[in-house]
Amino acid sequence: MSVEIKVPSLGESVTEATIGQWFKKVGDRVEADEPLVELETDKVTLEVNAPASGVLTEILAEEGADVEVGALLGVIGEGQGAAAAKPAEASKKAEAPKAEPAPAPAAEKILSPAARKAAADAGIDAASVEGTGRDGRVMKDDVQRAAAAKPAAPAVPAAAPAPKTAQPAGERETRVRMTKLRRRIAERLKDAQNTAAILTTYNEVDMSQVMALRNRYKDGFEKKHGVKLGFMSFFVKASIAALKEYPAVNAQIDGDELIYKNHYDIGVAVGTEQGLVVPVVRDADQLSFAGVEATINALGVKARDGKLTMEELTGGTFTISNGGVYGSLMSSPILNPPQSGILGMHKIQERPMAEKGQVVIRPMMYLALSYDHRIIDGKEAVSFLVRVKECIENPERLLFDL
Repeated sequence: MSVEIKVPSLGESVTEATIGQWFKKVGDRVEADEPLVELETDKVTLEVNAPASGVLTEILAEEGADVEVGALLGVIGEGQGAAAAKPAEASKKAEAPKAEPAPAPAAEKILSPAARKAAADAGIDAASVEGTGRDGRVMKDDVQRAAAAKPAAPAVPAAAPAPKTAQPAGERETRVRMTKLRRRIAERLKDAQNTAAILTTYNEVDMSQVMALRNRYKDGFEKKHGVKLGFMSFFVKASIAALKEYPAVNAQIDGDELIYKNHYDIGVAVGTEQGLVVPVVRDADQLSFAGVEATINALGVKARDGKLTMEELTGGTFTISNGGVYGSLMSSPILNPPQSGILGMHKIQERPMAEKGQVVIRPMMYLALSYDHRIIDGKEAVSFLVRVKECIENPERLLFDL
């Protein structure tokens, strides 16, 4: 009896996906609930598992094809698959003289799309790269490490330079199809610029007190709560304190109405191989520092593994983006529609600062608040950012709700 493999429901407002890659080929044995194919949507990447055990007899949607919800992807039939030998053949092999076993073929490597492109660019055989991703999947970072460890080609003596040859056609550039997630990111960012009146205000914050507090308690915090104490929980709590004072930053426009949110679902931007995603920390105001850190950590792991659900990516009221983890010193974040505000964190850098007539060295961070000027006035935006600065420079305010 044959079993059809269909595109499952992809979540609210998502009706189409792109085939990322098949993990099995026609003739392979599959087990029930085993991952068969990866689908890329404009929000998440998800895996479709086998609905039953059997043999993959047909693949009806190849990699790169666009498919709609309910579309037929393939068929699973009965049987043991190509790997199982027929009984008659097995008995003949048992009677035959034993020959030296042939080397087992290397397992086929599973590459993420980013890893496949990186391997091609670096001229590396992907089969030789050890994968650290889920189920041994080769990730972009694995390819980059392999490329860095690859011995350099011997240098050509300066006295005898290699003759220049014409560059073969097609090698000067590589053309790849944008994933649905990347296309959606591009559309949303452009829509934000076309729709909202985006303005950015900047400030700088002295991280001395937060860093001292973190260093003092980080070991005990991790021992008790099982999660590291980072800077993000301080900024989440500082943002919530500021949002409560300036509710317009937590609002959004709906037609000719303003919707003021009385809850605080904070989106935290996470960079992945597929692109930027913004999972949401629900009711962050009701979480402790440990709760915020644990939630962010869990969402980050799911984001990197491509396991985020639609519910975890929608409904945020305000977003925080930390470009500092990549070394950014200053940037202007773009709004995450329909939200009206986004806080940009940046690299911590020691700088000379004037204090009471003296020059001292302080760990400073630039902060940026991009906001929708249709809702938020300049005074509110500046005051919001000053409030965040005050909370970070005096973290006891957060502890005592001052």
